[in-house]
Amino acid sequence: MSRISQIVKGARDQARLTALDFAHALFEDVIELHGDRSFRDDGAVVGGIGRLADQPITFVGIQKGRNLQDNLNRNFGQPHPEGYRKALRLMKQAEKFGRPVITFINTAGAYPGLGAEERGQGEAIARNLMEMSDLKVPIIAIIIGEGGSGGALALAVADRVWMLENSIYAVLSPEGFASILWKDGSRAMEAAELMKITPSELLVMQVVDKVLSEKGMSKQDLIDRVKQELVKELEKLQELSLEQLLEERYERFRKY
Repeated sequence: MSRISQIVKGARDQARLTALDFAHALFEDVIELHGDRSFRDDGAVVGGIGRLADQPITFVGIQKGRNLQDNLNRNFGQPHPEGYRKALRLMKQAEKFGRPVITFINTAGAYPGLGAEERGQGEAIARNLMEMSDLKVPIIAIIIGEGGSGGALALAVADRVWMLENSIYAVLSPEGFASILWKDGSRAMEAAELMKITPSELLVMQVVDKVLSEKGMSKQDLIDRVKQELVKELEKLQELSLEQLLEERYERFRKY
């Protein structure tokens, strides 16, 4: 198995730590919050508040399931527009109370179903991009598995974007790319080679700012490493003036 195949397989492994696993392991006094105050609660998007090193934070994540029933409840980690609106509600609440935002991203993409489109999937994603670009608190986004298309980007307009070593981040899935380019989804790994979706490639291109190693680490070791990095990076971001924070975030994405 090629290295890129291993990374793709690892990113999709159901045994990987989920957004809620990270939230409950990293933060103290976690309280989940639900609903977009408009339509319903989307199980694919989770979020709430907690404390990191005694500092209040807001977390938002995209949650996949570990079995069939859980995946059905979570829509296989494919958010509906109400999920993105819930995420935005929590992020605006964080801005109101001055809490940094940490996002955990693991999705093949936003749900493309008829109902989701009728309820404004594209608008919900676009509004998150716009609002996050000007959110007046530090934001750190971590790709913990798959980072697919606008569905992932809707939670990744951040001051720092990190990836776990066995994760991918791309405009669409390798299978989708292969189907479009060659009309043959079975050439997905060949497509993945062309797409440059691995953490090391994206780090070189400055699409992401840090790759967190998983090699030889237990889940607890990984959690400890992520916690250490988050505390250190938030201290740096909070030293910046609001004007500098927003300017650097703007320039980070404009350089693409």
